[in-house]
Amino acid sequence: MSSKNVVFKKICKDNSVGVYMGKRDFVDRVDSVDPVDGVIIVDPAALQGRKVFVTLSCTFRYGRDDMDVLGIAFRRELYLSTRQVYPPLQDREKGIHSKIQAKLLRKLGDNAYPFFFEFPDNLPCSVALQPAPHDVGKQCAVEFEIKAFSAESQDAKIRKRSTVKLMLRKVQYAPESQGVAPCVETTRDFVMSDKPLHVKASLDKEVYYHGETMKVHVSVTNDSNKTIKNIIVSVDQVANVVLYSSDSYSKCVALEETGDTVSPGATLQKVYKLLPLLANNRERRGIALDGKLKHEDTNLASSSIIKDGVLKEVMGIMVSYRVTVKLIVGGMMGSSEVGLEVPFKLMHPKPDAGKQIEMEEEMEFQEFKRSYLKGMIDDEEEEGNVSGGDDMGPKEK
Repeated sequence: MSSKNVVFKKICKDNSVGVYMGKRDFVDRVDSVDPVDGVIIVDPAALQGRKVFVTLSCTFRYGRDDMDVLGIAFRRELYLSTRQVYPPLQDREKGIHSKIQAKLLRKLGDNAYPFFFEFPDNLPCSVALQPAPHDVGKQCAVEFEIKAFSAESQDAKIRKRSTVKLMLRKVQYAPESQGVAPCVETTRDFVMSDKPLHVKASLDKEVYYHGETMKVHVSVTNDSNKTIKNIIVSVDQVANVVLYSSDSYSKCVALEETGDTVSPGATLQKVYKLLPLLANNRERRGIALDGKLKHEDTNLASSSIIKDGVLKEVMGIMVSYRVTVKLIVGGMMGSSEVGLEVPFKLMHPKPDAGKQIEMEEEMEFQEFKRSYLKGMIDDEEEEGNVSGGDDMGPKEK
């Protein structure tokens, strides 16, 4: 039995415009990004002479839509590109279409028109900062969106009833080749101690996958006359909001504290295991997450990898990870700390290309339904209540 290929479908309220897309996740390979393609279906009778446009946008949001200071909204448009799809500016049959576009054009008939966008190489990936449980409104995030609408012209006022929006994600996968396994060491001298304290921490590899347990190798050689009273090992996520300020959020997402001690003149060799997971950080405000599509789960944000030469200031939110090893050292004047940081990357593995299923003739359509408040015709759209099935797609002629 062949697998069905999911096609995402969404129609505007007045049925004049609809969007069909074969995927909503687009991969950033640092040197190139998957193009965004799909099909727009129109109803010429419902359009009443209006044109149809489609836009791809990237927006950095750092506050709710209803909040503003001196008339300035807490959002910034990083990228916006617009195409006219109807009336078509070129012959549909002469264009180069992807496999999914070709199949959708055959299935949807003469009122379907393809669209195509290419991402510039200086846009961030989809990422969001987790709000607190009591927070309301949209979160601080980098978001991508496809919007199709009908209007008399590109600059004319857009009616909500004639507009359809579909959220997208721009994602990165772990590089195919691993770098050098990170290792950091430090030596600390103390007053009134002839010999120093030496600490070394290392990881098995540079890149870890989401859901993978990490092993942190810690070596302590305590030749000093101080006593190590405790050793704390943690995984810290560092999110730098680089677009509008130099805000930096450092959050511990995994912690191991066993109360290990090291006496003067003694040594310690130990492997600490940590598992950084969103499940253990669900209600913590400010944790960076991979951008999610509504009503879908997500995970801790992946490490940011950017192309050489791209300004970090336009990347919205930059995410990095480090293992922090902290030693609590006892002394006559109170305790002090000796610490070191080991950087690493946390990402998703690259899907096995050999397991990718070729597009079959049979497609399954997932349609986004809306629920409106009674009497509120122009309420904002909700992308929830997703249902699927061949009965939602157009019937074959």
